[in-house]
Amino acid sequence: MTTVKEAVAARFQEIMKGRNIKTNELANRSGVTPSSVYSMLDPRRKEVSVNLVQKLCDGLDMTLGEFFSAPVFDELEQEIQ
Repeated sequence: MTTVKEAVAARFQEIMKGRNIKTNELANRSGVTPSSVYSMLDPRRKEVSVNLVQKLCDGLDMTLGEFFSAPVFDELEQEIQ
């Protein structure tokens, strides 16, 4: 089962690949440290902050709505049973 954090990381990787943007470039565009982006992409990390997602979306010139409007988020299972 994919977690929300894994889906967020996968979505950023998809966008970066599609736009041919490297991790350091995304950090520079977003005004965050490269380590923040690498940490968000690290599968060992279990959490990601909405504030970081917002900053990265700003750096990509996209809204949160555009970011979260992707099949990977529609396929997430409900976490509370």
